[in-house]
Amino acid sequence: MSEQNVSDITAQLTYGTWRYQKNWKPLHIVDAEGVYFFDAAGKKYLDFSSQLMCSHLGHKNKAVITAIQDQAQQLAYAAPGFATTVRAELSEMLLEVLPKGLQKFFFTCSGTEANEAAFKIARLYTGRSKIISRYHSYHGSTGGSIAATGDPRRWAIETEGKVPNVIFAPEVYCYRCPIKHTYPQCGIACVEYIDHMIENESDVAAVIVEPIVGTNGVIIPPPEYMPRLREICDKHGVLLIADEVMTGWCRTGEWFAMDHWKVVPDILTTAKGITSAYVPLGLCATTQKIADHFVENYFAHGHTYEAHPLTLAAGVAAIREYHRQNLLERTRQMGDYLGERLHALKSRHPSIGEVRGLGLFWGVDLAENPTTRKPFNTYKDKVNNQSLVVDRVAAEMMKNGVFAVSWVNHVVIAPPLIVSREEIDFGIDVLDAALKIADDAVKV
Repeated sequence: MSEQNVSDITAQLTYGTWRYQKNWKPLHIVDAEGVYFFDAAGKKYLDFSSQLMCSHLGHKNKAVITAIQDQAQQLAYAAPGFATTVRAELSEMLLEVLPKGLQKFFFTCSGTEANEAAFKIARLYTGRSKIISRYHSYHGSTGGSIAATGDPRRWAIETEGKVPNVIFAPEVYCYRCPIKHTYPQCGIACVEYIDHMIENESDVAAVIVEPIVGTNGVIIPPPEYMPRLREICDKHGVLLIADEVMTGWCRTGEWFAMDHWKVVPDILTTAKGITSAYVPLGLCATTQKIADHFVENYFAHGHTYEAHPLTLAAGVAAIREYHRQNLLERTRQMGDYLGERLHALKSRHPSIGEVRGLGLFWGVDLAENPTTRKPFNTYKDKVNNQSLVVDRVAAEMMKNGVFAVSWVNHVVIAPPLIVSREEIDFGIDVLDAALKIADDAVKV
């Protein structure tokens, strides 16, 4: 089958996600190894965003592949009502790496399913229904998780007003504060507003946050934010859900991003790096206090592929690889270097409004006007299929052999945790050249 046939058949017979289908011409990828992937013509690309910020171990990690093969030969599937060795093994390993206090696990096939489980558990446990989320958030594509998503991926499923039982708080986005405050004089007004919301809403079960906002900008909260949010939730008897689908598994320089603030959520959800995306696995982890509720109360959730042995085997192998390769420390070291290179770009490019990041998780936020911080494009531009400046920057990078995820006004730089300094240098050099497109569009 020719390269063109594969691309044409894919576009004709399958849906391209989060896009208009017209003129979709997906690149045909045939191989990947380490921090690179290859197209059908043999061209090599640096995977500078770990595909969708998920290929933490890089491509073709032998230990994970072997674990999947061995598990398939031994026990490829078991209904979730049975115990399996690999289920017990992964569960015990999770106790060692998750924030202390998270002790009961529900295994899913994706991050969105993990969040669905979290919402259901929170509502069953509290007897309440409302979830508070934030704008500039993404929590998944299924019914409940898309309802809790603050960005325009939610808009298409709304018919009248907001989706019931989800309300939105302002994002913690100091560069473009939605409530026009300035840190630190603001006293973290965005988190105090959540306190105000809970006091003036009935029936609030939980607050869900990405500890570091992912695709909506790699937005890092001030250090006071998470401890104060924990206090607010405790004061009102509201559960705190940390969506660590993207920020978990050493990505930010800690096992999980909440560890930066030493805050333990009531529920933590994760996926992606748990298997380095070799097979689909998600996790919803709760405290023992929540688990105890279901000893005498019905746990009304489950699905066929819950705790699938192949996925659990990959999770066991991935955790061992994080330890064996000392990727937590490596992420910190390489993250410092990546941050230095990105910050150096800002002085040379008027289109860069802000550079933000921790570990190997960085965002380059672009601005049409660096003084007013006006962005080049808006969410409505994205939904209305307008040409986006940041997409043109990303396309130029692809032409020169570097893949990076772009979204509305920023580029996400999140290479596999095994990346070298030389590979970082190559990626940054390509980004440096591509930013001329954005510089030329600056209006002062």
